[in-house]
Amino acid sequence: MRERVEEVLNRIRPALLADGGNVELVDVSEGVVKLRLTGACFGCPMATITLKHGIERILKEQVPEVKEVIAV
Repeated sequence: MRERVEEVLNRIRPALLADGGNVELVDVSEGVVKLRLTGACFGCPMATITLKHGIERILKEQVPEVKEVIAV
């Protein structure tokens, strides 16, 4: 599952990089994906929305075993 999550993140990453940010996969365990937002995304007021309504939604669509995405 970790490899599939990383593949999806690699497709999302260019959009984040275009805004000066990035995402790092920290861990995948029991359907919970732990991510670290970096660059311009770190500390951005929109980071939670990006994480929950963007990245989490796409990951759940592409990798059905994903239950939740959290920032660490």
